[in-house]
Amino acid sequence: MTSLELDNLVQEWLRMDKNEATRADIQELLASGNTTELDRRMRTRIEFGTAGLRGRMEAGWSRMNDLIIIQASQGLCRYVLSTVQDASTRGVVIGHDHRHNSDRWAQLTAAVFLANNMKVYLHRGLVHTPIVPFSVKHLKAACGVMITASHNPKQDNGYKVYWENGVQIISPHDTGIADSISANLEPQTWDFSQVTSSALCLDRTAEMKEAYFSSLAAAKQPHGHPFCVRFVNTSMHGVGEPFVTRTFELYNLQPPIHVQKQMKPDPDFPTVAFPNPEEKGALDMAMQTADDNKVTYVLAQDPDADRFAAAEKQPDGSWLAFTGDQLGVLFASHVFETYRRSGKPLDKLAMVASTVSSKMVEAMAHAEGFKFTECLTGFKYIGNAALSLVEEGYEVPFGYEEAIGYMFGSDIRDKDGVHASVVFAQLVESLHLEKKTVKSHLDDLYKRYGYFVTRNSYFICNEAPVIARIFARLRNYSGDALATHDYPTSLAYLRITKVVDLTTGYDSSNPPSFKPSLPISSGHMIQFRAESPERGVKIVLTIRTSGTEPKIKFYLEGNGQNRAEVTETLTEVVNELADMWMEAGKNNLVRP
Repeated sequence: MTSLELDNLVQEWLRMDKNEATRADIQELLASGNTTELDRRMRTRIEFGTAGLRGRMEAGWSRMNDLIIIQASQGLCRYVLSTVQDASTRGVVIGHDHRHNSDRWAQLTAAVFLANNMKVYLHRGLVHTPIVPFSVKHLKAACGVMITASHNPKQDNGYKVYWENGVQIISPHDTGIADSISANLEPQTWDFSQVTSSALCLDRTAEMKEAYFSSLAAAKQPHGHPFCVRFVNTSMHGVGEPFVTRTFELYNLQPPIHVQKQMKPDPDFPTVAFPNPEEKGALDMAMQTADDNKVTYVLAQDPDADRFAAAEKQPDGSWLAFTGDQLGVLFASHVFETYRRSGKPLDKLAMVASTVSSKMVEAMAHAEGFKFTECLTGFKYIGNAALSLVEEGYEVPFGYEEAIGYMFGSDIRDKDGVHASVVFAQLVESLHLEKKTVKSHLDDLYKRYGYFVTRNSYFICNEAPVIARIFARLRNYSGDALATHDYPTSLAYLRITKVVDLTTGYDSSNPPSFKPSLPISSGHMIQFRAESPERGVKIVLTIRTSGTEPKIKFYLEGNGQNRAEVTETLTEVVNELADMWMEAGKNNLVRP
């Protein structure tokens, strides 16, 4: 970028931005001649995609700040008004979590919609993310906005959009909204002081919370015995605690023992390096609390309470933190058994999972006779896949992705960590009556459907050209310039039997068109299937870029009848993936 181009971007920012703090930040960088940082902040505008917006809270076109929120809201509002029937009277639902600027940005968003004479349902106080899609559906709103960065670091915040169907947006709405933002950059209003006094701004918060809790209460399974198992719960310094506490009361479960230092909302997340229950060490304080109280089970929600994790203390005193896939399999089995007991026809039952999630639910579906559908990664796809199956006449009581996201029932077609918490608690209680643990139950499922072992991780790479070069090499692995679809043919001792490239639109198993059944991915995404019939092991490996983080993620699952053989194979595969396919050393990739 030339100095003239950078100067134009800076001057345009200073012309538009009315926030004194962010203006001063850019002015200070300009005065000090810090063109490197200015270039980093100004060079590329933060991209609106199917995840909405998410990024670091700072001044600049590439960051999250007041001006970006106003422009995004203007574009979204104009797009919704032109696309959704009766949008102005149906309105928008807006909620926010506890992060820095979340309350302010929720009110700025409301101010923009009100300035366009659109009804606003602004949730008062802190809410968890699932209440927004629930409210969109319940109030028949035109769209919804949740201000949250979920489990991202404390420096980040985000802007998540739900469509009129209560599901996160997908194409073509993402590009439509992005184009609308670009066409509506000049700020209409900075004043949100009169938002809550506007006749068009309605407070239905209490009503929606009660409706949400009634919906969860209706999903409670009959038990027949008093609940006696105790649980430790952590809300990761987020907004989940009051929702979890109330739901446990509704289910007549033993009151959860909350991790005191993590139960109240704190935007600085002081006790965890990353407020993500999946991260190593994130559950340490909860496990210690459980040890102190002689409790066997730990439950966790991420800060906006849409994700769920759990751990179980083992007989030797160690803790087993269940993977996202293991929880998905446990939930799928539980939902299946509940559905079967209802007497409903199994051929009308369907479940959904993302393509990078475990194939064990698929194996369960084949064995038990219900329908399984996979889709692209993200609940925007899972929720819409569920709605499509419902239109075909199926009932879809469950869907999940391996990143500890679980969807139950039809009232919310999105992940819900609070609902997942009480479903898991009920499962524990029912197993307790049978004198079984969750781990022993999981082992029984492995014996029934086969051993499925996952090994998911990532490589950190902050250089986009390096990531592009890595994926280009995988697509031309032999180096033959004339070759097409030139992918690796083996991995460790396994022969690759199928390649699906959802970036280029290629499926090796579908001649003559070779078109994949899943839609094209916006980022790099390649899935390999490989096997060794001699050793009875199969694997599925998906490699993709992250839409929100500088990572190359991989999702690896092996299955077979011999657990030790499968586990050993996964270690070999990960090593060859890093050394040969990713060339981690040469490309300076960082591993966790």
